[in-house]
Amino acid sequence: MITGLWNGISGLDSFEKALNVHSNNISNVNTIGHKSDKIVFEDLMYQSRIGKGSNVQTIEKNFNQGNIKVTNNPYDIAIKGKGFFIINDPLTNETFYSRAGNFKMNSNGTLSTVSNMNVLGLSSKKTNVVSSDLTTMFTNDYINTLASISIANNSFAQTINARTTNYNKTADKYGIHGQGYKSSGSLIADIELLIANYKEKLNLYSSSSQKKSQESSSQKTQISFANYLANLKSSSDFMEININGTKIRQNFDIDTQSTMNEFSDKISKIAGVQANIDDNGLLIIDSLIPGQYLNIHSASINDDAPSIEHIVVAKNGSGIALVNNSRDALKIALEKANAKLLEITNTISLTNEKNLELNDIQLKLDNLKLSTSAFGDIEINDGFIYSKNAGNKFLLGKIQTAYFNNPLGLKAQGTNLYTANKQSGNAIHANKLNTLNSKAIELSNTKLSESLVDLMVYQRAFEASSKSITTSDEFLKIAIQLKK
Repeated sequence: MITGLWNGISGLDSFEKALNVHSNNISNVNTIGHKSDKIVFEDLMYQSRIGKGSNVQTIEKNFNQGNIKVTNNPYDIAIKGKGFFIINDPLTNETFYSRAGNFKMNSNGTLSTVSNMNVLGLSSKKTNVVSSDLTTMFTNDYINTLASISIANNSFAQTINARTTNYNKTADKYGIHGQGYKSSGSLIADIELLIANYKEKLNLYSSSSQKKSQESSSQKTQISFANYLANLKSSSDFMEININGTKIRQNFDIDTQSTMNEFSDKISKIAGVQANIDDNGLLIIDSLIPGQYLNIHSASINDDAPSIEHIVVAKNGSGIALVNNSRDALKIALEKANAKLLEITNTISLTNEKNLELNDIQLKLDNLKLSTSAFGDIEINDGFIYSKNAGNKFLLGKIQTAYFNNPLGLKAQGTNLYTANKQSGNAIHANKLNTLNSKAIELSNTKLSESLVDLMVYQRAFEASSKSITTSDEFLKIAIQLKK
């Protein structure tokens, strides 16, 4: 009878804890990323084959996947698969782990939890800045967005962004007659052609970013008219050449040098082409576009045809050099038009990703020295964080996740946070074990129907245990009375 009392008490204690566990599960049915608890019982020692009651063996987390809910909030991220977000408390520098991906931008610009703890990941770095002056961030002067590409492969993730100042407003005549002379209209036509070429090369690079880097070359052609200049005497005499199907002719005008200069200037009017001629009649024709072939033929003075010699043959390179050569040619053309180019490359190295140093992820563009405009539209794609601003898309960072060999060993700290310990083991790089869904959150994996049924079962079990106490008590009273 005494044993029955203690058995009933142990039952009350066990089922009280069970009620607490399941009521906690139910109360967190709407908690983002919550993992429900599971209680397991064990029987106590036996004496003469009579048990001594029950006890709670363990209370452990159920880390099964919760449902994914689309929120359309750009800061929300849901883990599908294994792993946890890595969280740092800036006040204590303590590291936590969480499945709750309802993040925000903190007042200092970092990606953080709702309780202002920092979300850790890989930060992008400026790996290349090409500027016409000492400017290293986009300002309001750079009104023309040229290009923006995003690249991701097994080795790195990268964005390349380029803008220019208003070349239509600043373009003026450039050079002297006969020596690469360009009118403002010709300068603008060159720039527009080089911009198109730059965009084309960026697209080629984005589809083959891991190709070996090889330089492009620009065609350079020379033609010597020296032996035939004496034939330029009257207005019926002429110089002529055919470039890419366009016939260029210049009749004799005033004197030989003036005629040659005007002939050179007409060639320089062709978009993407520049011509220089000296007083000995040596004509140099340069393609301003790296890799572009110029079909040059039928050079003559009247009926005399000098030889055409290609000093440098056009060749397209590959890899990043393909982009760099095109960009440098564009930069030169812009500077001739008194305009400026700024190209910024941001890169995250993914080589040996699991051993890379984790940092806070800064989201404000001005803090990152990318633009004087602080904010852009945040976009997160499989953990990569981008900010869109004025037609450009900047790579800011990459959210990292961690996994544990024994996640059941993690210690729940409340506020959707866990800490690692000896039972859980050390954190392991988990990016290949999951996908990160943007504009979504993971809901609680509590199954309300199961928890409600369990509550009713434990309620009845609690009542039954209490009944065993009262029954044992009654037996004791009877036994005492018999003794009297």
